[in-house]
Amino acid sequence: MEFRGGEILIGKTMDKIYLDYAATTPVDKRVLEAMLPYFSETFGNPSSVHRYGQQAEAAVDSARETVAAALNCQPDEVIFTSCGSESDNLALRGAALAAREKTGAKWILTSKAEHHAVSKTAEQLEKYYGFQVEWLELDKHGLVTPEAVEKAICGETAIVSVMYANNEIGTINPIQKIAEVCHKHGVLFHTDAVQAAAYLPVDAQTLGVDLLSLGGHKFYGPKGVGALYVRKGTPLVPAQTGGGQEFGLRAGTQNVPYIVGFAEALRLTTQEREARVAHVRPLRDKIIGTVLEEIPDSQLTGHPEQRLPQHASFVFKDVDGNLLLTLLDAAGFACSSGSACKTGNPEPSEVMSAIGLSREWGLGSLRVTLGSGTTPTQVDAFLTVLPPLVEKTRSLNKK
Repeated sequence: MEFRGGEILIGKTMDKIYLDYAATTPVDKRVLEAMLPYFSETFGNPSSVHRYGQQAEAAVDSARETVAAALNCQPDEVIFTSCGSESDNLALRGAALAAREKTGAKWILTSKAEHHAVSKTAEQLEKYYGFQVEWLELDKHGLVTPEAVEKAICGETAIVSVMYANNEIGTINPIQKIAEVCHKHGVLFHTDAVQAAAYLPVDAQTLGVDLLSLGGHKFYGPKGVGALYVRKGTPLVPAQTGGGQEFGLRAGTQNVPYIVGFAEALRLTTQEREARVAHVRPLRDKIIGTVLEEIPDSQLTGHPEQRLPQHASFVFKDVDGNLLLTLLDAAGFACSSGSACKTGNPEPSEVMSAIGLSREWGLGSLRVTLGSGTTPTQVDAFLTVLPPLVEKTRSLNKK
């Protein structure tokens, strides 16, 4: 094995190095094995009365029980969806509409650091449905404090939504304490736990949340499947109507193989969480320490301590983040500039602006996220290549 630029060469084969696990993860082989029979062998529609349908329904029921065990909730509090974004949409829109119908509440509290599945939904509810949005204050690390929620909440608040851990900068919010503030005022609380679930406990009772969103592809499950925890008794207006699937809250024929895969991935994540954290945290710490020491005009974004264990994120002054990503990709490294859902907008992301970074800093964001396939050798290779590529990007910007 030898280093050549940013590539690890094994014989004559270049090994591309994936450092974007927060964007998506590969499907665990054990998860794939659990899914396979439900594509062609046990292929029935869970809503059908005959034996084929009963077998498919049993698979969905079993998966729901597995997810409920991981979340420490009742099976009928688990709603399967197509992804984390749909779960966020159902939670925010469904709870806001139900709360207004019941009490007249019209305010939505959330932050500019949320995933667009939450922030854009809040904006749509304001524009088309007559709600009002108040954007919660963030500290310099992108953290929402219980005090900020206490300051903003009122008798007309329909729902508060604060993410468990930020996808772009890795900051972990004090969800349990925020939930206590919300419930003191009799207000529903939703958390987007899509990024958090891979490494943080998602015990719904301990967290104290009313609604919690998950997406399977963030923890080695398949893309195209998610779940929403809905605490029993929480009023929710369905966003997708039709048949009575998912307790009448999400119409449509259930995606049986993906639901089975989601449940198995979450079960394995819960079972192996400590070992996974122990694997990625020292590698993350090495990246953070080396980058801040060796690259001039660099800053860590997000909280220095209360952050996801696999997540390192930076900004570099006078650097074009998209150009840096292109150079890294050419050198054999897959990373991200802020959110993976960005579409090449030349302005700093909303999160960079929300934490107070100027344009000269905010445009130079880099997110490096690790996973089960990350090795110390890969990290060493990355740290060998990154400093000169940052310098090269700066020199190209000056031309």
